[in-house]
Amino acid sequence: MKDSRILSTFQELPHAAGARPLTEMPEYVRARVQVFDTCQVGVVLRAVLFVQAIVAVAALFTASSVATWGTSLAIYTGAALPAVLAWLLAICALKRQLGRMETHWQWTVAVALGAVAGLYGCGLVVWLGILTHNLWFASAAAGALVAAVLVAGLVWRAKARMPAGTTARLAELQARIRPHFLFNTLNSAIALVREEPAKAESLLEDLSELFRHALADPKEAVPLWQELELAEHYLAIEQVRFGDRLQVEWAIDEAASKARLPPLILQPLVENAVKHGVEPSPIGATVRISTQRRGGVVVIKVTNTVPAGSGKRGNGLALDNVRQRLTLLHDVQGRFQSALVNGVFQVRLEIPV
Repeated sequence: MKDSRILSTFQELPHAAGARPLTEMPEYVRARVQVFDTCQVGVVLRAVLFVQAIVAVAALFTASSVATWGTSLAIYTGAALPAVLAWLLAICALKRQLGRMETHWQWTVAVALGAVAGLYGCGLVVWLGILTHNLWFASAAAGALVAAVLVAGLVWRAKARMPAGTTARLAELQARIRPHFLFNTLNSAIALVREEPAKAESLLEDLSELFRHALADPKEAVPLWQELELAEHYLAIEQVRFGDRLQVEWAIDEAASKARLPPLILQPLVENAVKHGVEPSPIGATVRISTQRRGGVVVIKVTNTVPAGSGKRGNGLALDNVRQRLTLLHDVQGRFQSALVNGVFQVRLEIPV
């Protein structure tokens, strides 16, 4: 299989440092959900652009020409940009403390820090001798107002994430526990009860584990190792159904196991690989799952061979669902790509550690 823009060989991954079986993954500790999360690159970028747009418009009020507008823009930017970056850094550093406060106190602290950031920006231009008169009160008021608007945006984004996540979770639940999948699994278990009772018991345990995760309380994010275990249970069920037609290859990097991603996001990709790779092929297919940490990024790949001239093309809803949920959690730091190259279909996810 040749390497392309998003496709690469798996031979290097089994020898990655720290790779070991799924059963040796660490225990999961649930993280606290934060509303004021300014530690993401996308949030910082949008906040800076928003404040810069305000500065550009404000400079128009004192400009009599393009030259004076440029001068005013430079002065205001020298005060506003350090102030907004200082506010974003402070909120990021105090994320845990803010998460323990009541909502109204979170707002109060954020707005107060905005006022302090405004004073900081004004102090910079005064210290540099750019302003001939002090605007301390106006700067503090402007900083508080901008901070309130940014906090409102963060709160709105957090609220928008909840119904979207719930809708996506229900869609994944319907996609995974389809009636024919459940019936096929139960029929396989019935067929094994007399001849191989131990294998039938293992099959039902895997099914029980799938349902337990599907019906558990919703979480914003779970560790990667937990998603890998869920995919392992699903593949164990399908292995009984397809036998030698389903070949599974794992290449797991332990260093990537703590990366966080939306719950129930990996299993639909694995199911998609089985549905479009193994099910329509009389000789079966190979499903490969790999994880690898590359600096501050974790790369997750799910690939499957595709039978030539067979199989029904999907509508892409499962892939779109995964893409949207990944964007909700990691914003611009999360990447999702898919491609079909030389009879191999691959989905590639990149998430921050």
